[in-house]
Amino acid sequence: MLEELLPQIRACQLCAAHLPHGPRPVLRAATSARLLIVGQAPGTKVHASGIPWDDQSGKRLRSWLGLTPDEFYNEAHVAIVPTAFCYPGTGKSGDLPPRPECFQHWHPQLLPLLPNIQLTLLIGTYAQKAFLGQDAKATLTQTVEAWQEYLPRYLPLPHPSPRNIAWFKRHPWFEREVVPTLQEIVQSMLPSS
Repeated sequence: MLEELLPQIRACQLCAAHLPHGPRPVLRAATSARLLIVGQAPGTKVHASGIPWDDQSGKRLRSWLGLTPDEFYNEAHVAIVPTAFCYPGTGKSGDLPPRPECFQHWHPQLLPLLPNIQLTLLIGTYAQKAFLGQDAKATLTQTVEAWQEYLPRYLPLPHPSPRNIAWFKRHPWFEREVVPTLQEIVQSMLPSS
């Protein structure tokens, strides 16, 4: 059961030897959740706070979804389960990739315990490749451009990081076409507050 699995995940030491800041699994889930948000892994601010999407990326993501912080963090409706649960550390050009052990070990146990999920948001390349496998396109842009192919189960999104401002400027269709549809889907599946 989910209530038994979550404490095991939060106490996990599976890849502790590879985490420069130590393990601190960050996720939220309840069996009643209808929306599943899958990003890559927590960043430094989230690692420090223990609150998923507790940064500028989270502000943009909540705006895309049309959700208030209270709605977004209501785990009865929104599950937040990244591909890896701990901050992986920093590399030459930003955060390191999510540790693969986490996804391989925990996701097969966790996802079946979320039976009410109606839509899974795949945020960024790592989440898209992990969930879509060979159905992911060659690039993130191509995968996001093909967003309608993956509905109603999945919706691939770019990462809402401030580092991606140039991507948003080069691809105005995303906020013009995808974001309104995303908000409409989310509002139709979550109870109004």
